[in-house]
Amino acid sequence: MVEYEYRVLTFDRGMSRAEIRRALSAEAEYGQWELHRTRIYVGGRMRTWLRRRIIRAPRRQLIA
Repeated sequence: MVEYEYRVLTFDRGMSRAEIRRALSAEAEYGQWELHRTRIYVGGRMRTWLRRRIIRAPRRQLIA
């Protein structure tokens, strides 16, 4: 089963689309995050959920 970790970013009403796009692009490029969900609330506040896969290394068995 695939596991994800999530990060929530909140943008105020006064931020321009260019600023929001720049912030999301930076997270995607440098942090390996992908867009999961975006919600715009009454009043203009926008909340965005980002996610990335958790990659777990398999455990090695010790041979005696």
